[in-house]
Amino acid sequence: IQELLRVMRTIDDRIVHELNTTIPTASFVGKVDPGLTCKELYESLMDAHTSRERIIKNCISQTSAVVKALKEEREKADEDAALLKQLRKEQTKLKLMQSELNVEEVVNDRSWKVLSHLAVMMFCPNRQS
Repeated sequence: IQELLRVMRTIDDRIVHELNTTIPTASFVGKVDPGLTCKELYESLMDAHTSRERIIKNCISQTSAVVKALKEEREKADEDAALLKQLRKEQTKLKLMQSELNVEEVVNDRSWKVLSHLAVMMFCPNRQS
């Protein structure tokens, strides 16, 4: 899942590049609608963030169910080493997924700040931010 998330976060990792290539410079402002371009980038970010969050939360839910089932099995079978090993493995996976949700929040916040900063500079040129 980490590889999938890495690939899905490409738009966030390249946000400055995306903005530089999609938002027109002063010489191209008349040829490209910066508001529309900004809106399209906003929608792309929203879709990417929503998809990633849904995937992570789904993994957390599934892994939580597995952990719960393994805990119930462990209570019935006292000293099953293989079961205990599997439980620990799933608990580790659950913690990883939960930390990915935190990483996702940081990545999203960073992207929105960059996009917001550029939008303010583009549409409010007299305002210094």
